[in-house]
Amino acid sequence: MIKPKKSVNEISRLAILYSLGILDTSKNEKLDRISRIAKRTFNVPIVLISLVDENRQWFKSCFGLDVEETSRDISFCGHAILGDGIFAINNALDDERFYDNPLVTGSPNIRFYAGCPIKIYGENIGTLCIIDTSPRIFSDDDKVALKDLALFVEDAINTMQESNIDFLTQVHNRKGFLELVKKAMSLCKREKIVSSLCFMDLNHFKAINDTYGHAEGDCVLKEFSKIIQEEARDSDVVGRLGGDEFVVWLIRSTKESAVQYIDRIKNKIKKSNEESKKPYKLDFAFGVIEIKSSENIELEDVIQKADIEMYNDKSRKSR
Repeated sequence: MIKPKKSVNEISRLAILYSLGILDTSKNEKLDRISRIAKRTFNVPIVLISLVDENRQWFKSCFGLDVEETSRDISFCGHAILGDGIFAINNALDDERFYDNPLVTGSPNIRFYAGCPIKIYGENIGTLCIIDTSPRIFSDDDKVALKDLALFVEDAINTMQESNIDFLTQVHNRKGFLELVKKAMSLCKREKIVSSLCFMDLNHFKAINDTYGHAEGDCVLKEFSKIIQEEARDSDVVGRLGGDEFVVWLIRSTKESAVQYIDRIKNKIKKSNEESKKPYKLDFAFGVIEIKSSENIELEDVIQKADIEMYNDKSRKSR
Protein backbone atom coordinates (compact mmCIF):
# COMPACT_ATOMS: atom_id res chain seq x y z
CA MET A 1 0.00 0.00 0.00
CA ILE A 2 1.20 3.48 -0.85
CA LYS A 3 -0.02 6.30 1.39
CA PRO A 4 -1.30 9.44 -0.35
CA LYS A 5 1.09 12.39 -0.40
CA LYS A 6 0.16 15.76 1.04
CA SER A 7 -0.87 18.52 -1.33
CA VAL A 8 1.78 21.13 -2.19
CA ASN A 9 -0.77 23.69 -0.95
CA GLU A 10 -1.69 21.67 2.13
CA ILE A 11 -1.72 24.64 4.52
CA SER A 12 -4.04 26.78 2.40
CA ARG A 13 -6.11 23.71 1.52
CA LEU A 14 -6.70 22.89 5.18
CA ALA A 15 -7.34 26.54 6.05
CA ILE A 16 -10.06 26.73 3.43
CA LEU A 17 -11.56 23.43 4.57
CA TYR A 18 -11.65 24.55 8.21
CA SER A 19 -13.03 27.99 7.38
CA LEU A 20 -16.04 26.43 5.64
CA GLY A 21 -17.28 25.16 9.00
CA ILE A 22 -18.79 21.98 7.52
CA LEU A 23 -16.59 19.32 9.10
CA ASP A 24 -18.46 17.15 11.63
CA THR A 25 -21.79 18.81 10.85
CA SER A 26 -25.16 17.20 10.23
CA LYS A 27 -26.15 15.85 6.84
CA ASN A 28 -27.28 18.22 4.12
CA GLU A 29 -30.27 17.23 1.99
CA LYS A 30 -28.99 19.04 -1.10
CA LEU A 31 -25.70 17.12 -0.96
CA ASP A 32 -27.45 13.84 -0.14
CA ARG A 33 -29.65 14.36 -3.19
CA ILE A 34 -26.57 14.63 -5.40
CA SER A 35 -25.19 11.44 -3.85
CA ARG A 36 -28.45 9.61 -4.54
CA ILE A 37 -28.38 10.77 -8.17
CA ALA A 38 -24.77 9.53 -8.47
CA LYS A 39 -25.74 6.17 -6.95
CA ARG A 40 -28.56 5.69 -9.46
CA THR A 41 -26.60 7.07 -12.40
CA PHE A 42 -23.62 4.77 -11.99
CA ASN A 43 -25.42 1.85 -10.31
CA VAL A 44 -22.86 1.53 -7.53
CA PRO A 45 -23.35 0.40 -3.91
CA ILE A 46 -21.28 3.22 -2.35
CA VAL A 47 -21.25 6.99 -2.95
CA LEU A 48 -19.39 9.48 -0.77
CA ILE A 49 -18.91 13.21 -0.56
CA SER A 50 -15.62 13.04 1.28
CA LEU A 51 -13.78 15.91 2.97
CA VAL A 52 -10.06 15.22 3.41
CA ASP A 53 -8.91 16.55 6.78
CA GLU A 54 -5.33 16.57 8.06
CA ASN A 55 -5.31 12.94 9.19
CA ARG A 56 -8.71 11.61 8.18
CA GLN A 57 -11.38 11.71 5.53
CA TRP A 58 -14.82 12.57 6.85
CA PHE A 59 -18.03 11.89 4.94
CA LYS A 60 -20.38 14.86 4.57
CA SER A 61 -22.68 12.59 2.57
CA CYS A 62 -22.47 8.82 2.65
CA PHE A 63 -24.51 6.01 1.07
CA GLY A 64 -23.46 2.39 1.41
CA LEU A 65 -21.11 2.62 4.41
CA ASP A 66 -21.93 2.53 8.11
CA VAL A 67 -18.93 4.66 9.18
CA GLU A 68 -18.52 8.45 9.21
CA GLU A 69 -14.78 8.64 8.56
CA THR A 70 -11.60 6.69 7.82
CA SER A 71 -7.88 7.36 8.09
CA ARG A 72 -6.44 9.60 5.39
CA ASP A 73 -3.45 7.25 5.11
CA ILE A 74 -5.62 4.45 3.67
CA SER A 75 -8.02 6.66 1.73
CA PHE A 76 -8.42 6.61 -2.03
CA CYS A 77 -9.68 10.19 -1.83
CA GLY A 78 -6.34 11.31 -0.41
CA HIS A 79 -4.83 10.37 -3.78
CA ALA A 80 -7.72 11.86 -5.77
CA ILE A 81 -7.32 15.40 -4.35
CA LEU A 82 -3.74 15.63 -5.64
CA GLY A 83 -4.96 16.23 -9.20
CA ASP A 84 -7.72 18.16 -10.90
CA GLY A 85 -9.13 15.38 -13.08
CA ILE A 86 -11.04 12.19 -12.38
CA PHE A 87 -9.02 9.68 -10.35
CA ALA A 88 -10.22 6.22 -11.41
CA ILE A 89 -9.07 2.74 -10.37
CA ASN A 90 -10.70 0.01 -12.48
CA ASN A 91 -9.45 -2.84 -10.28
CA ALA A 92 -7.72 -2.06 -7.00
CA LEU A 93 -6.20 -5.56 -6.85
CA ASP A 94 -4.15 -4.70 -9.94
CA ASP A 95 -2.83 -1.41 -8.57
CA GLU A 96 0.34 -1.36 -6.46
CA ARG A 97 -0.97 1.57 -4.44
CA PHE A 98 -4.08 -0.28 -3.26
CA TYR A 99 -3.90 -4.07 -3.68
CA ASP A 100 -3.00 -4.59 0.01
CA ASN A 101 -5.01 -1.63 1.35
CA PRO A 102 -7.24 -2.69 4.27
CA LEU A 103 -10.23 -1.16 2.47
CA VAL A 104 -9.50 -3.58 -0.38
CA THR A 105 -8.50 -6.71 1.56
CA GLY A 106 -11.33 -6.19 4.05
CA SER A 107 -14.64 -4.35 4.30
CA PRO A 108 -15.91 -2.67 2.17
CA ASN A 109 -13.77 -4.73 -0.29
CA ILE A 110 -13.20 -1.91 -2.77
CA ARG A 111 -12.38 -2.98 -6.30
CA PHE A 112 -13.50 -0.01 -8.39
CA TYR A 113 -13.09 3.62 -7.35
CA ALA A 114 -13.66 6.90 -9.20
CA GLY A 115 -13.35 10.26 -7.47
CA CYS A 116 -13.64 13.82 -8.72
CA PRO A 117 -12.01 16.58 -6.64
CA ILE A 118 -14.26 19.19 -5.05
CA LYS A 119 -12.56 22.55 -5.52
CA ILE A 120 -13.52 25.46 -3.25
CA TYR A 121 -11.68 28.81 -3.39
CA GLY A 122 -9.05 27.21 -5.63
CA GLU A 123 -8.20 24.22 -3.41
CA ASN A 124 -9.31 20.57 -3.48
CA ILE A 125 -11.01 20.02 -0.14
CA GLY A 126 -12.37 16.55 -0.89
CA THR A 127 -14.11 14.45 -3.53
CA LEU A 128 -17.35 13.14 -4.86
CA CYS A 129 -16.54 9.47 -5.28
CA ILE A 130 -18.28 6.29 -6.38
CA ILE A 131 -17.18 2.81 -5.24
CA ASP A 132 -17.98 -0.73 -6.36
CA THR A 133 -17.05 -4.12 -4.95
CA SER A 134 -16.47 -5.44 -8.47
CA PRO A 135 -13.98 -4.22 -11.09
CA ARG A 136 -15.40 -2.08 -13.87
CA ILE A 137 -14.37 0.21 -16.71
CA PHE A 138 -15.01 3.94 -16.38
CA SER A 139 -15.65 5.49 -19.77
CA ASP A 140 -15.01 9.06 -20.91
CA ASP A 141 -18.77 9.71 -20.81
CA ASP A 142 -18.85 8.41 -17.23
CA LYS A 143 -16.05 10.83 -16.31
CA VAL A 144 -17.97 13.77 -17.77
CA ALA A 145 -21.08 12.79 -15.80
CA LEU A 146 -19.16 12.46 -12.53
CA LYS A 147 -17.48 15.83 -13.14
CA ASP A 148 -20.88 17.45 -13.71
CA LEU A 149 -22.19 16.06 -10.42
CA ALA A 150 -19.04 17.24 -8.60
CA LEU A 151 -19.71 20.75 -9.94
CA PHE A 152 -23.17 20.55 -8.38
CA VAL A 153 -21.49 19.68 -5.06
CA GLU A 154 -19.20 22.70 -5.41
CA ASP A 155 -22.17 24.95 -6.19
CA ALA A 156 -24.04 23.65 -3.13
CA ILE A 157 -21.06 24.28 -0.82
CA ASN A 158 -20.45 27.71 -2.34
CA THR A 159 -24.10 28.59 -1.72
CA MET A 160 -23.59 27.74 1.96
CA GLN A 161 -20.66 30.21 1.98
CA GLU A 162 -22.35 33.16 0.24
CA SER A 163 -22.25 35.23 3.42
CA ASN A 164 -18.43 35.18 3.17
CA ILE A 165 -18.22 36.56 -0.39
CA ASP A 166 -18.35 40.19 -1.50
CA PHE A 167 -21.23 40.41 -3.97
CA LEU A 168 -19.66 43.06 -6.21
CA THR A 169 -16.10 41.78 -6.62
CA GLN A 170 -16.63 38.07 -5.81
CA VAL A 171 -13.62 37.97 -3.50
CA HIS A 172 -13.83 37.28 0.24
CA ASN A 173 -15.57 39.96 2.27
CA ARG A 174 -14.17 41.07 5.62
CA LYS A 175 -15.86 38.25 7.51
CA GLY A 176 -14.76 35.56 5.05
CA PHE A 177 -11.20 36.86 4.85
CA LEU A 178 -10.73 37.07 8.60
CA GLU A 179 -12.15 33.60 9.23
CA LEU A 180 -10.00 31.97 6.57
CA VAL A 181 -6.70 33.74 7.20
CA LYS A 182 -6.90 33.37 10.99
CA LYS A 183 -7.02 29.59 10.50
CA ALA A 184 -4.27 29.73 7.87
CA MET A 185 -2.00 31.79 10.16
CA SER A 186 -2.50 29.28 12.94
CA LEU A 187 -1.46 26.44 10.64
CA CYS A 188 1.57 28.43 9.42
CA LYS A 189 2.66 29.09 13.00
CA ARG A 190 2.50 25.38 13.78
CA GLU A 191 4.36 24.39 10.60
CA LYS A 192 6.87 27.29 10.88
CA ILE A 193 5.89 28.85 7.55
CA VAL A 194 6.40 32.53 6.76
CA SER A 195 3.60 34.53 5.14
CA SER A 196 2.87 38.14 4.23
CA LEU A 197 -0.11 40.45 4.10
CA CYS A 198 -0.64 43.19 1.51
CA PHE A 199 -3.04 46.04 2.26
CA MET A 200 -4.14 48.06 -0.79
CA ASP A 201 -6.25 51.18 -1.08
CA LEU A 202 -7.29 52.85 -4.35
CA ASN A 203 -6.11 56.40 -4.90
CA HIS A 204 -8.65 59.09 -5.84
CA PHE A 205 -11.53 56.61 -5.68
CA LYS A 206 -13.91 59.10 -4.06
CA ALA A 207 -13.22 61.58 -6.86
CA ILE A 208 -14.06 58.93 -9.47
CA ASN A 209 -17.30 58.14 -7.65
CA ASP A 210 -18.25 61.81 -7.27
CA THR A 211 -17.34 62.78 -10.83
CA TYR A 212 -18.44 59.78 -12.86
CA GLY A 213 -21.01 58.11 -10.62
CA HIS A 214 -21.19 55.01 -8.43
CA ALA A 215 -21.70 52.69 -11.39
CA GLU A 216 -18.31 53.72 -12.73
CA GLY A 217 -16.87 53.36 -9.23
CA ASP A 218 -18.17 49.80 -9.14
CA CYS A 219 -16.42 49.09 -12.44
CA VAL A 220 -13.15 50.36 -10.94
CA LEU A 221 -13.52 48.06 -7.92
CA LYS A 222 -14.27 45.06 -10.11
CA GLU A 223 -11.35 45.79 -12.43
CA PHE A 224 -8.91 46.21 -9.54
CA SER A 225 -10.08 43.05 -7.78
CA LYS A 226 -9.75 41.15 -11.07
CA ILE A 227 -6.15 42.27 -11.49
CA ILE A 228 -5.05 41.41 -7.95
CA GLN A 229 -6.69 37.97 -8.27
CA GLU A 230 -5.01 37.28 -11.61
CA GLU A 231 -1.58 38.07 -10.19
CA ALA A 232 -2.16 36.01 -7.02
CA ARG A 233 -1.52 32.28 -6.71
CA ASP A 234 -4.26 29.75 -6.03
CA SER A 235 -2.99 29.43 -2.46
CA ASP A 236 -3.21 33.20 -1.77
CA VAL A 237 -6.33 34.71 -0.20
CA VAL A 238 -7.85 37.88 -1.63
CA GLY A 239 -10.36 39.97 0.32
CA ARG A 240 -12.21 43.26 0.21
CA LEU A 241 -12.43 44.78 3.67
CA GLY A 242 -14.91 47.41 2.52
CA GLY A 243 -15.06 50.46 0.28
CA ASP A 244 -11.86 50.60 -1.78
CA GLU A 245 -9.71 48.65 0.72
CA PHE A 246 -8.36 45.27 -0.36
CA VAL A 247 -6.12 42.75 1.37
CA VAL A 248 -4.17 39.77 0.09
CA TRP A 249 -2.59 37.12 2.29
CA LEU A 250 0.31 35.25 0.65
CA ILE A 251 1.50 31.95 2.07
CA ARG A 252 5.21 31.01 1.94
CA SER A 253 5.99 34.60 1.07
CA THR A 254 8.58 36.96 2.55
CA LYS A 255 8.10 40.72 2.39
CA GLU A 256 10.41 40.76 -0.62
CA SER A 257 8.21 38.23 -2.45
CA ALA A 258 5.09 40.16 -1.52
CA VAL A 259 6.57 43.38 -2.93
CA GLN A 260 7.28 41.49 -6.15
CA TYR A 261 3.60 40.58 -6.24
CA ILE A 262 2.72 44.27 -5.80
CA ASP A 263 5.12 45.14 -8.64
CA ARG A 264 3.30 42.72 -10.95
CA ILE A 265 0.02 44.44 -10.09
CA LYS A 266 1.57 47.85 -10.78
CA ASN A 267 2.84 46.70 -14.17
CA LYS A 268 -0.53 45.29 -15.12
CA ILE A 269 -2.32 48.46 -14.05
CA LYS A 270 0.17 50.58 -15.96
CA LYS A 271 -0.55 48.58 -19.11
CA SER A 272 -4.29 48.79 -18.48
CA ASN A 273 -4.10 52.56 -18.04
CA GLU A 274 -2.14 52.90 -21.29
CA GLU A 275 -4.77 50.92 -23.20
CA SER A 276 -7.77 52.47 -21.47
CA LYS A 277 -9.87 55.27 -22.93
CA LYS A 278 -11.16 56.24 -19.50
CA PRO A 279 -10.76 59.90 -18.43
CA TYR A 280 -9.03 58.77 -15.21
CA LYS A 281 -6.14 56.49 -14.27
CA LEU A 282 -6.30 53.52 -11.92
CA ASP A 283 -3.81 53.82 -9.06
CA PHE A 284 -3.34 52.48 -5.55
CA ALA A 285 -1.26 52.74 -2.40
CA PHE A 286 -0.06 49.68 -0.48
CA GLY A 287 1.49 48.37 2.70
CA VAL A 288 3.20 45.01 3.18
CA ILE A 289 3.82 43.20 6.46
CA GLU A 290 5.76 39.95 6.77
CA ILE A 291 4.37 37.48 9.31
CA LYS A 292 7.05 35.27 10.84
CA SER A 293 5.93 31.94 12.25
CA SER A 294 7.72 32.74 15.51
CA GLU A 295 5.60 35.85 16.06
CA ASN A 296 2.61 35.71 18.37
CA ILE A 297 0.51 38.30 16.55
CA GLU A 298 -3.20 38.60 15.79
CA LEU A 299 -4.45 39.07 12.23
CA GLU A 300 -6.21 42.31 13.13
CA ASP A 301 -2.87 43.73 14.36
CA VAL A 302 -1.16 42.69 11.11
CA ILE A 303 -3.88 44.43 9.10
CA GLN A 304 -3.51 47.57 11.22
CA LYS A 305 0.27 47.61 10.66
CA ALA A 306 -0.18 47.12 6.91
CA ASP A 307 -2.79 49.88 6.91
CA ILE A 308 -0.26 52.26 8.47
CA GLU A 309 2.31 51.26 5.84
CA MET A 310 -0.29 51.90 3.14
CA TYR A 311 -1.13 55.33 4.59
CA ASN A 312 2.57 56.26 4.57
CA ASP A 313 2.80 55.20 0.92
CA LYS A 314 -0.29 57.25 0.07
CA SER A 315 1.15 60.30 1.91
CA ARG A 316 4.41 60.06 -0.05
CA LYS A 317 2.53 60.00 -3.36
CA SER A 318 0.41 63.04 -2.42
CA ARG A 319 3.43 65.28 -1.74
